[in-house]
Amino acid sequence: MPEAPPPPRLQAENLTRRFDGRTVVDDVSFTIEPGQVTCLLGPSGCGKSTTLRMIAGVDRQDEGRILVDGETVSDGYANVPPERRGVGMMFQDFALFPHLTVAENVGFGLSRRFPGRDRRIGELLERVALSGFGPKYPHELSGGEQQRVALARALAPRPRILLMDEPFSGLDERLRDGIRDDTLGVLKDEGAAVLLVTHEPHEAMRMADEIALMRGGRIVQQGAPYNIYNAPVDRAAAAFFSDINVLGGKVRGALTDTPFGEFLTPGFADGTDVEIVIRPQHLKIDFDRAGRGPNPTPENGTPARGVVTRARFMGRESLVEFRMDFGGMELKATVPGVFLPRPGTAMWLMIRRDRCFVFPRVG
Repeated sequence: MPEAPPPPRLQAENLTRRFDGRTVVDDVSFTIEPGQVTCLLGPSGCGKSTTLRMIAGVDRQDEGRILVDGETVSDGYANVPPERRGVGMMFQDFALFPHLTVAENVGFGLSRRFPGRDRRIGELLERVALSGFGPKYPHELSGGEQQRVALARALAPRPRILLMDEPFSGLDERLRDGIRDDTLGVLKDEGAAVLLVTHEPHEAMRMADEIALMRGGRIVQQGAPYNIYNAPVDRAAAAFFSDINVLGGKVRGALTDTPFGEFLTPGFADGTDVEIVIRPQHLKIDFDRAGRGPNPTPENGTPARGVVTRARFMGRESLVEFRMDFGGMELKATVPGVFLPRPGTAMWLMIRRDRCFVFPRVG
């Protein structure tokens, strides 16, 4: 008989937390395996940090339970103290001790009798590219260097789980991507289960193996970054990751008529009001040179005409905004590289039908 697979490193089951009668975390469940980075992603106030605090043991859930390696550490009866959960923490402000050196900060969570204590401190400083920084003090370091000291300190006791609460938000934007990548490499080497809290979709997509998208205290969608981005559960989930364009319509049979032609919308009852969501990069542009648009195609549907209202170069791409001929609707399109047509230029737009999302209209 085959052996049962080992339990997840971290398991949250139906976590619920209320403050003054208001539910701020509502029936949240997820698992994290060793070496996996899971991101709690969502806007401010959606319950991400409260969930993190319950996992850490500094706050206690009203319902549900938390397990580490299959052992319950918190439920309606048991509540293991934070220091006995094998959990490390990284905070938004790094929380380094100003009166301690870098080496002393890194070793703060290690007992003086920890086997190979000095070797472990030196190993971690080398891993975060701070060899030789041990005698320095936090005020002598840049923000990125302080962040790496905080990471080394959190990893020093070899925690089974590492909790990271907006750890990169205080860094200069130019430094973030490099430091995120360096941090991810260290985390993978250490093999801890990582729970990262952030409100930045780019950060979640760059670092996470799995994203749990939160809204109003609940996880509304969970999965790999590719799946979350390319198969959003609703309009709000799509809009959280990028700008979107929205076309309204009513289902007739299995089709919905729009200014860009008919869209196949199976699975909706006849007469249902729907929203067709398209990201700006999936609008295709042609000039209105002869007063006629390009010919309709099965892939792109019927062209629709609009007038450029604004065009901006964004670095890797250009963002072009249009006022369409139908009802004055405004749409946005992105084009790789430099593309800056003058305001007032008439152009034709087509839609990548295979990259649209269709949702029931809300409200």
